[in-house]
Amino acid sequence: MSEQAQWDSSLAFIFAMIGAAVGLGNIWRFSYVLYSNGGGSFFIPYFIAIAIMGVPFLILEYGVGFSFKESFSKIMRKIKPEFEIIAWILVLFVFIVTIYYMVILSWDLVYLLSSFTFNWGTDTAQYFVSTVGGSSNLSNASFLLIPTTIGVLILWVVLWFISHRDVDKGIGKISKILIPALFVIMGIIIVYALTLPGANVGIETLLTPDWSMLGDVNIWLAAFAQIIFSLSMGQAIALTYASYLPENSKLIDNVLIVVASNSGFEICTAFGVFSILGYMSVTAGTPMVQLVTEGTGLVFVVFPMIFNIMGPVGRVLAPLLFLAILFAGITSALGFFEPMLNSTSVKLGWSRKKTATVLSIIGCAFSVILTTGISSYLVGIVDSFVNEFGILLLIGIQCIIFAWFYGVDKFLPALNETSTFKVGTIWTFVIKYLLPLVLIVMWAIGIIKLFSTAKEFEIIVDLIIIVGVLVFAFILTKLKPAGDN
Repeated sequence: MSEQAQWDSSLAFIFAMIGAAVGLGNIWRFSYVLYSNGGGSFFIPYFIAIAIMGVPFLILEYGVGFSFKESFSKIMRKIKPEFEIIAWILVLFVFIVTIYYMVILSWDLVYLLSSFTFNWGTDTAQYFVSTVGGSSNLSNASFLLIPTTIGVLILWVVLWFISHRDVDKGIGKISKILIPALFVIMGIIIVYALTLPGANVGIETLLTPDWSMLGDVNIWLAAFAQIIFSLSMGQAIALTYASYLPENSKLIDNVLIVVASNSGFEICTAFGVFSILGYMSVTAGTPMVQLVTEGTGLVFVVFPMIFNIMGPVGRVLAPLLFLAILFAGITSALGFFEPMLNSTSVKLGWSRKKTATVLSIIGCAFSVILTTGISSYLVGIVDSFVNEFGILLLIGIQCIIFAWFYGVDKFLPALNETSTFKVGTIWTFVIKYLLPLVLIVMWAIGIIKLFSTAKEFEIIVDLIIIVGVLVFAFILTKLKPAGDN
């Protein structure tokens, strides 16, 4: 039978939460978002988004998880039985994130191994297409990219090995090792990057403010989107992890530590990334505008190109970078996996080991499907849809349920009891009125953009996801909970 797990200390929880928050988006997304949304002036909407959304919503998630000490699906069922299906829709969407996230981590694992010999060659874009990520040519869907497929199998075994153990012996223990290691590795990369010739060119390019852009609503939406995805907000991760906390935990203090660590990491990483891009610009005579990109283009095409011209230092920095991405990715994947693992275990009355094993087999099978010759194209479609359509809408719905149907004031005693910092009227106003409005506007804009540019194949994939999630959410909701007579 499933039983409630618990962290042995707040430190294990903090490291696990930092691990869930600090991921691929901090390393390869933030610097591009900062650069393309007004440079230095972007920090104004960025910190406002943290203040009125990031911190308040995480406080809510911690309060809900800590107060109920139940799985997400059981919490929703307790508030109102009809809400349980919403919980399952969300945890299924987050499980899908785990599935494609493991594919991206597999790309990184291939590059980590390649970084010792630099066998990506001089045409780094072609190496990514032919060996690791494939292309958008649908005729390539008939074969698997074997290095990526093998990487997926290895990484799912790793995820299972960590997740099937008790949270304190599995996630807690590994987070205490990987998170400090991640910060040390990135610290080494950033400090060295700042000493490179041309680093100042990169940093000036990154930070040059465009104050006129502050009047553009898209810049503000970009800031809020960055905070949502960077902190893994509203994905039942924080809520699930907080449900394992011991009594007398300082919830609000923990929120501030996690948010500060996450933002500090991504801001410092942006300096390192642009220092390296500045070096490439000066050394190779390539304009910065041609080098600046985000996601796979930055990490798997531009960076290997830079490491090629760095000489012996590149041989050291390349493995360090891909190792840092692997560590950040594994701790985030553990966070994405946990809500589905916890909710399924509680619902079916299975042991944690059995649930982790079954879900890992299912997740691995779907991840393998995403390792065909159109791997990166498929991952991009699923990522955009799950985040912009599914999770964003469900965060807004959670705000409404916890604030209006349950009553946000009920969480105040647990939040304020032992915390150094307290919340009250302003926090309640933000959760009840401001956040739902902002989130629903962001969702509407994202949906219009998503479907106005989508191709027929992309819409088919989106519809398959919707149908699959709704069917399985319905089945899981209708199943009789373990222990019910």
